[in-house]
Amino acid sequence: MPLYKTIAINSHSKVLIWKIEESFEELSTGIELTPQSSSRVDRMKSELHQKGFLSVRHLLKEVGYSDSDLFYDEYGKPHLKDGTQISITHSFIFSALIISKENKVGIDIEKRRDKIVKIAHKFTPIEEYKSIANHDALVSKLTIVWGAKESLYKIYGKKKLLFLNHMYIEDFSFDTSSTTGKILYEGVTSEYDIHFEEIEDFTCVYAF
Repeated sequence: MPLYKTIAINSHSKVLIWKIEESFEELSTGIELTPQSSSRVDRMKSELHQKGFLSVRHLLKEVGYSDSDLFYDEYGKPHLKDGTQISITHSFIFSALIISKENKVGIDIEKRRDKIVKIAHKFTPIEEYKSIANHDALVSKLTIVWGAKESLYKIYGKKKLLFLNHMYIEDFSFDTSSTTGKILYEGVTSEYDIHFEEIEDFTCVYAF
């Protein structure tokens, strides 16, 4: 299956999601990789990662870019050569990107899994969620919070931020599909809009 979903955020920003159902060979056709990217794919030990990498290049093609337009800085943050803001994510059978001509952006896709409850104390004050009695609702909410903080981390683009101490996600209801988030670091507070939606067994969160 090619493009799974496109979300128009505004006139200059959008999200594209790909569901990976093709073989490695099918994903290898129709795109051109730089020698560096080809070597990177060859070194990947997991076909899942290879297919995720290739599917992102198909998403780039959907928005008018090629692999050669993309580069990564010293922190591993992706950039486009023309200055358009971009963020990329991949999890199992889904990959996605968000681009914007004006806004800083971040995106994350996560599979909803029970284990997030066990590690929640590492990235959010878990006592805030004690009132959620339904286990599935708790997993969903924590996955959104994790994805939101991951998206903010990608926007900031450097490796000094701590999920627990430097990022805050405003409480939200599932009905709104949106909230706000803050990065509080070195005396500076930055605020972002956050949107989320559940796709099959996965949760997609993006911030700008």
